[in-house]
Amino acid sequence: MNNLSEILTPEFISGILLPALIAGIAVSLCSSLLGVSLVLKRCSMIGDGLSHVGYGTLCIAIALGWAPMKVTVPVVIAAAYILLRLSESRLGGDTAIALFSTSALALGIFASSKANLTTDVSHYMFGSILAMTRSDVIFSVILSICVLLVYLLFYDKIFAVTFDENFARATGLNVRFYNLLIAVLTAVTVVLGMMLMGALLISSLMIFPAVTAMRLCKRFRAVVMTAVAVSVSCFLLGLLFSLWFDTAVGASVILVNLVFFLLSSAVSFLLRKNSDRSTK
Repeated sequence: MNNLSEILTPEFISGILLPALIAGIAVSLCSSLLGVSLVLKRCSMIGDGLSHVGYGTLCIAIALGWAPMKVTVPVVIAAAYILLRLSESRLGGDTAIALFSTSALALGIFASSKANLTTDVSHYMFGSILAMTRSDVIFSVILSICVLLVYLLFYDKIFAVTFDENFARATGLNVRFYNLLIAVLTAVTVVLGMMLMGALLISSLMIFPAVTAMRLCKRFRAVVMTAVAVSVSCFLLGLLFSLWFDTAVGASVILVNLVFFLLSSAVSFLLRKNSDRSTK
């Protein structure tokens, strides 16, 4: 508690903690919503692949003196489109993600090492939410609101494409367009989350709340709402844990997510066991 009282001064709260909270909650909302669709569509690794592309692009942008976030967003969106098209080819989705993401990551590491930027780009690899500037927060919040609005606007279409592409296609829905929309929203969320979680952990922020919610709920809407609640709760608890014990924010958030997942798995197991007993 002494550590918290020393850290949580008015200057720290208004200047660093509050912007981090706003940006973190916004990104957590987006990642949990899209994570449900990615898990159900068995495309969980696309977030990991896009984070590698994003990190590589950030390294190249910083090495060339460009604005990193403004360059990375369109590049990762383009990468999402390319990966979606490659997954429809003979190459296959997992293979395309592996080849494309590792190539982009290698280029970024090569550029940062040549420019001697290892320290400057490390917070994009491991996350450093408390180091976000006001412009970073504003940029993150604006794009997060755009992602949320688009998701809510096309919620019914995303639901249809997520559950049964063949049926959605038979009803006249443009499945390719909505798959691309999901990929683009995921790309934007990945870039925003890299500052929060780092390239290594951002995909976990998308997957853990979704699989935790699926242990507890069956209906799509209930899974989405539970995933949102779990994601925001884990972020807040992880941030508090990191401040209290002076640990990395990203790792703390994921460890809290892991605890929630294990608890939900235990609850699901007990409920299923009781249900089996009652039917005998």
